[in-house]
Amino acid sequence: MLLDVTVVYLALPAVASDLNASFTSQQWVVDAYALAVAAALLPAGAAADRDGRLRIFLAGLIGFAIASALCAAAPDATLLNLARALQGLAAAAVLSAALALIAGAYPGDRQPTALAIWGAVSGAALAIGPVVGGLLVDGPGWRWVFAINVPIALVMALLARSRALDSRDPSSPPPDLRGAALFAGALALGVAALLRGNDEGWSSAPIVASLVGAVALGAAFVAVELRTARPMLDPRNFLRPSFSGTVSVAVLQSVAIYPVLLFVAVHLQVTYGFDPLAAGVRVLPITLTYLVTAPIAAVLLKRIPHRFSLAVGLILVGVGLLLLRGQVADDDWTALLPGLLVFGAGSGCLSPSLAAAAIAALPGGRAGVASGVGNTFRQAGIAVGVAILGAVFAAAPANSDAADALLRGERADPVAVGAFVDGFEAALLAAAIAAAAGALAALAVATGPPSQRGETAAT
Repeated sequence: MLLDVTVVYLALPAVASDLNASFTSQQWVVDAYALAVAAALLPAGAAADRDGRLRIFLAGLIGFAIASALCAAAPDATLLNLARALQGLAAAAVLSAALALIAGAYPGDRQPTALAIWGAVSGAALAIGPVVGGLLVDGPGWRWVFAINVPIALVMALLARSRALDSRDPSSPPPDLRGAALFAGALALGVAALLRGNDEGWSSAPIVASLVGAVALGAAFVAVELRTARPMLDPRNFLRPSFSGTVSVAVLQSVAIYPVLLFVAVHLQVTYGFDPLAAGVRVLPITLTYLVTAPIAAVLLKRIPHRFSLAVGLILVGVGLLLLRGQVADDDWTALLPGLLVFGAGSGCLSPSLAAAAIAALPGGRAGVASGVGNTFRQAGIAVGVAILGAVFAAAPANSDAADALLRGERADPVAVGAFVDGFEAALLAAAIAAAAGALAALAVATGPPSQRGETAAT
């Protein structure tokens, strides 16, 4: 489920060429999935608690298989993006139930180890997505990026049905569908405005209406949640500096990291001329340093404050982004290596630290709520980040049409490549600013008692 956030990155040039997809349509391939996951995670978790975790888990897997098949068969970009949204809804059901199933299967002292494995696999999935995507696109083709999910999901469903222990809490409140709809609508309208702003004009009626609608739905969401006895997301929690700081870090680190992986993957193909597999291999330095620093960061959480590890991670991400800038036309791709390594090291520091900080931000046995909120805003950050950095990318080149044509695989002349690099560097700078803002937000994050840090770092 998490692999599918980043696995499409190296497939986008092939998708654009095959389906004649614009740059905005390519962004929606990522954002339709991330938006759906962000919108559905919390209500899906409530449904799993009330109706049975295994039941929701199995329904999500079957839905994910069906949606993946629709993605693989999509004849045009519009249907592909609609199927990606269905994929995201199904993924939210699986992700919301999975942790509860693992926690129930491994009680007591065995639980931290099980959750540590979950955390390691989740982080690695996001990191290796571009490599897996490159293998599939360069082999059987981009449609297999989605088709391969079908047998995996079905096998997972069979294994879960025979092995997993179901559990439920009949006293749990029903899903807050009204709040979920308002949250999803506000997020979707805001992202749509950011994606279409350059093409339509930022002062045009559709863009202004979308932004006003996003604000109105957001305000309605806050009003509804304040009056609901068991809200999906209690706005009063944001009055806690540690909670609001943790949410800000979750969003800003997603803006700074995951959209950049998209731009780096495409940059290696359109600027340096690598095929998808070769480009995926050259993203591996990020993955390798991530896999080295993530477990070290988890161990250090027992000794250092959460705010410190988060701030250090975001500073490293920002430095890595700045190191990726300033390449000249004659540079070999290895000029990107210092930036890739520092960027990957910072990303690895963040994953365990953010999970522990989210749980510490809502004490009193609300670890499940805190984890769900943290994951929701991470996915929202990916969606918003792709939209914001995409808008910066499209606005920066003097010849944005040339950059868009290059992304669709139409031509690779020096003018188009130069326009793409201009946009790429502007997006990197915007991401570095987001990382710096995240480092400042980390100062408000709760430290958490040493015993709590030791127990939750693995999550």
